[in-house]
Amino acid sequence: MSETGERRDVFKLSHDWLSVQEVVDIVSSASCGAISVFIGTTREDEVAGRKVIGLEYEAYEPMVQSEFTKLCVDIRERWPTVTHICVHHRLGWVEVGQASVVMAISSPHRHDGQQAIQHCITHLKANIPIWKKEVYNTEDWSWKENAECPWASHCDSHPMASSTESV
Repeated sequence: MSETGERRDVFKLSHDWLSVQEVVDIVSSASCGAISVFIGTTREDEVAGRKVIGLEYEAYEPMVQSEFTKLCVDIRERWPTVTHICVHHRLGWVEVGQASVVMAISSPHRHDGQQAIQHCITHLKANIPIWKKEVYNTEDWSWKENAECPWASHCDSHPMASSTESV
């Protein structure tokens, strides 16, 4: 645990550039010998002959913190040694090569932190109400569903989604 004995769970949505160092600093603790980090970046992809030039993220902010809190409870039940959890996620426009999400988890030893970070990103994509729109070099776009979402094969991942439309 931290020097004060309290565990920290921090989730932040931001339209600004994400700082890996800021996330690491939030989870740092003298009692932890491991900080596991995941950085998700916007990748250049080819989709049906169109090139992805960036992603546009939206979130249902009133539910985000509630779902993150549930995720933290789940992580701590599975890996009780996890000390601090921090996730920063971008909103708005994110260019290819930029970080969309940065997360870090501290623990006394690496094994629990590494497993917890994998669980965290998988469940964040499945349960936290954040949606992404792929924007292509052809000036059209489409909402993308995460394969982890329980509704992914049954309906669109964004409540206002439709088929590919022009920007």
